[in-house]
Amino acid sequence: MGDRATAPDEQSEPPRRSGGGRPARRRLSVDERREELIAAALELFSDRPPEEISIDDVADAAGASRALVYHYFGGKQELYLAALHTAAKQLGELLDPPAEGRGLERLAVSLHRYFDFVEHYAAAFVALLRGGPAYRTGEIGEVIEGIRNFVMNRITATIGADEPGPILRITLRSWMASVETAGLDWLEHRDIPRDELERLLIDHHVVLLDVAARHDPEVAALIERLSRESRAT
Repeated sequence: MGDRATAPDEQSEPPRRSGGGRPARRRLSVDERREELIAAALELFSDRPPEEISIDDVADAAGASRALVYHYFGGKQELYLAALHTAAKQLGELLDPPAEGRGLERLAVSLHRYFDFVEHYAAAFVALLRGGPAYRTGEIGEVIEGIRNFVMNRITATIGADEPGPILRITLRSWMASVETAGLDWLEHRDIPRDELERLLIDHHVVLLDVAARHDPEVAALIERLSRESRAT
């Protein structure tokens, strides 16, 4: 997107004086303004489902005009997509596997960070996973599936299984679905401590791997390696 010097109602940062003369004003760049509007949208999505957020809400939260929001994004769909991409990037940074620790310890750290994200963007998380077809098709559906694929890649990297076979792949995707479902249930009820839920899900992961190991030597070898790591620490 090119720089638009004539954006409607473009705002500047508060004036600063240069050498005691007339106030020096610096206009926000296109990227800075877009990031500001996206940040405002993400904060709103953390409290309410996306379908309840209007362009006017975002404009008010960012201290801008609705014309400016339309100037940068064209409409609510484009703004929501941009916010999703930003949220996915934030999640990616959170889920960077820790450098230290054995596989399951590293997975537990990543799971904790994932739930930090889920809890902060609770309303948007619920809306995405429980939403209708509008959230599962087109570009939005591609972004959501991209996030799931990204999480899958992070899990396989964390446990040291970069190219999982079909049984391990199905097992890990089943566990991911359990994590999403557990997150939805916890956000609705919050009747157990979050750290207890995280430990439960790690135990689920171990049990699922154990069952898969009965069907696939690859998974059995993975479990043996994880066990050796555990005994060595």
